Amino acid sequence: MYRNPFEGFQFPFLNDPDFMMAQQQRDSQEIMRRFRSENDNIYRELEQSGINRNLIDYLLLFLIGFLVNQADLSRPPRQIYNQFQNQYPWVGIMIRQLNVPRNIVDRYILRIIEIILRLITDGQPGPGPGPGPSPVPGWAPWEDLGGVLTTAPGAASWGPNRIDVFAGGTDNAMWHKWWDGSRWSEWENLGGGLTSAPAAVSWGPNRIDTFVRGTDNAMWHKWWDGSRWSAWESLGGGLTSAPAAASWGPNRLDTFVRGTDNALWHKWWDGSRWNDWENLGGTLTSSPAAISWGPNRIDVFARGTNNELIHKWWDGRAWSGWESLGGTLTSGPSVSSKRANHLDVFARGTNNRLFKRTWNGSRWENWENLGGNIDSEPAAISWGPRRTDVFARGQNRSLIHTWEED
Repeated sequence: MYRNPFEGFQFPFLNDPDFMMAQQQRDSQEIMRRFRSENDNIYRELEQSGINRNLIDYLLLFLIGFLVNQADLSRPPRQIYNQFQNQYPWVGIMIRQLNVPRNIVDRYILRIIEIILRLITDGQPGPGPGPGPSPVPGWAPWEDLGGVLTTAPGAASWGPNRIDVFAGGTDNAMWHKWWDGSRWSEWENLGGGLTSAPAAVSWGPNRIDTFVRGTDNAMWHKWWDGSRWSAWESLGGGLTSAPAAASWGPNRLDTFVRGTDNALWHKWWDGSRWNDWENLGGTLTSSPAAISWGPNRIDVFARGTNNELIHKWWDGRAWSGWESLGGTLTSGPSVSSKRANHLDVFARGTNNRLFKRTWNGSRWENWENLGGNIDSEPAAISWGPRRTDVFARGQNRSLIHTWEED
């Protein structure tokens, strides 16, 4: 028989006047009702972690009272959680008596705070919804990195714990923001005249190559050589989408676009020169996405005519045909690889949610709904064998970010 480890425990917040005031408010009761009806999965997951359902209810009621009466709702969820911990440190201590790891406690409370914030602000006037609910367990809550994006972002990594993100701004120039291992930089303007989202890739330490569609529908290229940014150069072509870029070795670049015939077109740098465009066929209804997980290997994805994910790959000798991987995409895909023979493909699905499908080395896993509320194609990057970062434009046009460490 199950025995509640907190039997006889006195819950001090039941005598907290602020909490009791919140309990008397009709909107608090409505928030609690909606949370229960819409998030039963959280109850199941917390129960699997060893937390009793009654204790979950107590925690929810207390968090709702705190958020309604004491918290500054304009602050990010992490700052709100820090305030909550400072005011009520005994809550975390109480939960950890169940031997639930601290990172799991933090992840779930942050996720619950984000959902309650969304329920509190539903129907209220404001600039629009924020990043939306946190993805599934294992993924960090969405964070807002600012900016005003007029395109989807692109991302690259040239080393462990390094990320570079690019997007079009309101002046149609390309803007750049980076994580240096300890903090995010401010945005910097890299100029140009973009008519698409940028693509970014790195083939070596401190090297970044970026590609965009210009105002003449040609593909334009700009790179960082470790000390400075180059000028923009035109690589020609007639693009009807944003480009995609991959690299399977030092000084090797493969770029892909949708052409005027809606087919996939390919242009590559072989270490000494750019080769001519080649037609790889297919019928694309989005920009392509490309990745390499090993020498002489390239995987390319796009949305097909039935809004499904389609896939084509180079195995070192020849290009495969196109295969359908299903799904219902409302954006082009993005793809990352955190180790050899592993692929994570991301796309926006119905209700603006982020969806993921994974190749685990032997088979394609089922589609997974990661939640969120994204307003563009995602951009995915991995800088280590257990790390994946995903970016998108949020509903307020800022850059939003989530990540997973498995």
